Amino acid sequence: MSRLRVLIDECLDKRLAAEIPNALVKTVPQMGWAGLTNGKLLDKAQSQFDVFVTSDQNLSFQQNLKKYKIAVVILCPATNKIDDLKLLVPKLLKEMAGSKAGVVYIR
Repeated sequence: MSRLRVLIDECLDKRLAAEIPNALVKTVPQMGWAGLTNGKLLDKAQSQFDVFVTSDQNLSFQQNLKKYKIAVVILCPATNKIDDLKLLVPKLLKEMAGSKAGVVYIR
């Protein structure tokens, strides 16, 4: 079984990647995609990743996420500080385990 491929948005602390075990995790800047518009980013990501993790709560209003072949997980932490993000990791891991294309909000 291949490992889940996860892309973390540039709006999230890059240290979040270390909190996701047993997956191939990259950040948007690591891929050289920093600054891309959401549409272009999702176009690129869907061919190389299974899950896109972001905290951009406007993403689902700006993009038709159903057209992309990638699961989108939108984290809704109290702040974007790593300690607040870590609190959402157990829910994130659970959602990623059964991920399929579409959008999921984690609060």
